[in-house]
Amino acid sequence: MVILLDVGNTNIKIGVLEGGKITTTWRIASDHTKTADEFGMVFFDLLSSKGYSFNDVEGMIMSSVAPALNYTIEHMCSYYTHKRPIMVNNRINLGIQLNYLVPEELGSDRIVNAVAAYYEYGGPCITVDFGSATTFGFIDADGVFLGGAIAPGIKSSAEALTNTAAKLPRIELIRPKSIIGRTTVQNMQAGIIYGFTGLVEGIIGRMIEESGYDKVKVIATGGMSELVTSSGSKIIDTVDRALSLKGLKILYDLNKDR
Repeated sequence: MVILLDVGNTNIKIGVLEGGKITTTWRIASDHTKTADEFGMVFFDLLSSKGYSFNDVEGMIMSSVAPALNYTIEHMCSYYTHKRPIMVNNRINLGIQLNYLVPEELGSDRIVNAVAAYYEYGGPCITVDFGSATTFGFIDADGVFLGGAIAPGIKSSAEALTNTAAKLPRIELIRPKSIIGRTTVQNMQAGIIYGFTGLVEGIIGRMIEESGYDKVKVIATGGMSELVTSSGSKIIDTVDRALSLKGLKILYDLNKDR
């Protein structure tokens, strides 16, 4: 059994890889106050709930965009499973090429998404990850990551609107029935949801136009992805919430014997 770890700024996605398939997934908070032992107990309970133990762990791979958590999670892995996780970065075997001016600056989350999108859906393709930030990545037909764009996240934008405008309330992020809202909450929901839909469509459209390709697959992932697709956007071909874990599986297979 192999553990896949995708450490984000808000959540840690965990996958169990067994027999070449991702059989179980969990999502826990990226709690910076937790110690390695506290994370160890959380992992112990999660594994036990499915009949696993730390002794069943054969290997681990980890992607992280939360550097402050890296030592804690790595220490937990080493202490409780006696396995050091493979850390995703631009120096391991990626199975794709990076045409990025400073490869060290490229987030491991974007690398993982690019690998998964190319291996699962082929190129050319665009990944859109709706996380703490909204990230776009373009992979060409030959499996070369050409770059992309980074925009604010939907949740962070909604928080910024509330924090900077004293009379605007915190709202539930759901798609309103009409873009012409008749209450302040509906106005905010329409502006955020449909506004982000326009942002996503605009960036993707410009990327496709600049690339010179006639047809490009667009794969969305992340917790907020359904909000954009439910707003009527036709530019996203597929929503794959497990994209990052699929990428970690592919990268583990490429690097486990190195």
